Amino acid sequence: MTGTAAPFAADDYRARLERAARSAAEAGLAGLLVAPGPDLVWLTGYAPTAVTERLTLLVLAPGQDPVLVVPTLEAPDAGKAAGASALTLRDWTDGKDPYAATAALLDAGGRFGISDSAWAMHLLGLQKALPGTSYASLTEALPMLRAVKDTAELELLAAAGAAADATFEEIRKVPFGGRRESEVAADLAGLLRRFGHSQVDFTIVASGPNGANPHHEVGDRVIERGDMIVLDFGGLKDGYGSDTSRTVHVGEPTDEERRVHDLVRAAQEAGFRAVRPGVPCQEVDRAARAVIADAGYGEYFIHRTGHGIGVTTHEPPYMIEGEEQPLVPGMCFSVEPGVYLPGRFGVRIEDIVTVTEEGGRRLNDTTREMVIVD
Repeated sequence: MTGTAAPFAADDYRARLERAARSAAEAGLAGLLVAPGPDLVWLTGYAPTAVTERLTLLVLAPGQDPVLVVPTLEAPDAGKAAGASALTLRDWTDGKDPYAATAALLDAGGRFGISDSAWAMHLLGLQKALPGTSYASLTEALPMLRAVKDTAELELLAAAGAAADATFEEIRKVPFGGRRESEVAADLAGLLRRFGHSQVDFTIVASGPNGANPHHEVGDRVIERGDMIVLDFGGLKDGYGSDTSRTVHVGEPTDEERRVHDLVRAAQEAGFRAVRPGVPCQEVDRAARAVIADAGYGEYFIHRTGHGIGVTTHEPPYMIEGEEQPLVPGMCFSVEPGVYLPGRFGVRIEDIVTVTEEGGRRLNDTTREMVIVD
């Protein structure tokens, strides 16, 4: 994972480590094993400059001090991490067996949650060293570990959202007609960086019929007058994510295009209005989807209504049918219904929303009305 880690103090990381260990015990796990990636950054502030075949692994077990197993040559950098004082570093040198060193920290018959970013060779190495252990992916075992944000995290997410909003306000001023999608995408990336993003994760510019593909890969199609254009962009600012979508039109839209845009806007509003503590995630999806289905476009809304966001731009919770996890104040996620008409055009409107004690608060504030561009 790249990007600048958020400026949290050692006590913040210590509290997260303790919370994670408690959550592991409550889930019936002997502990957690966390490889380099977003979970390790969130728990310790440590992001290795390069992830290699050498084992780096955080071992968290209830009742034990957290231990970061790290290659000797990387120990100095690990020791400088913001959360390092909350950890014990245990380094290993080339030529030694890192799995034996790690196995000494583990319950030989325990079941452990392991981060999804762990390499297969490392998991297999641990299984060979401790055949009696078993493992579950961290996303499966503790899907809500990072889902509820504290006040400082919410401030960082709000700042990332404001930077994405500033990007939209600028991009709507540039020429669209006669330019390639890739050129506008480059403008988006430049603006995100200008407004403080250290990492740009995606800049979707889906014009005309390309808008019917929700994850369109930017290409060399020349944008034409009369095109509807789905813009979806985001990345990391100070270690926390942004993700917003707006749909613009080159010149005046047709009545149908305006009608579909208004429909998606109404669906997005309905999804947002469904956000309140205690409501299952799936109800946000149901609320947005019902508006589109009732208007006869249900088959053209082909993805979930939303995904969580934090130190990554996609993470639990997910606003999707079947997800019964109740909303909790501090959760942050997208609300992004869309309609995609194959071979013609698409519309998507997306805000990041956080759950409050009373309902929901948008972290994106740009207009959701139809925007006409040149």
